[in-house]
Amino acid sequence: MRSIWKWVGLAGVAGVVAGGALVARDQRKRNAYTADDIRARLHKRLEEADRA
Repeated sequence: MRSIWKWVGLAGVAGVVAGGALVARDQRKRNAYTADDIRARLHKRLEEADRA
């Protein structure tokens, strides 16, 4: 019975590590944009919305 709980605990730790890695990757992707990039994308989306 102890062995089962050990494996459940290890699986939980692995899940937390994998989730943290996904969050970190997403954060790096978001931080890659400069303020000028964001501003240009927002202006482009505004122009597209005005046309529609």
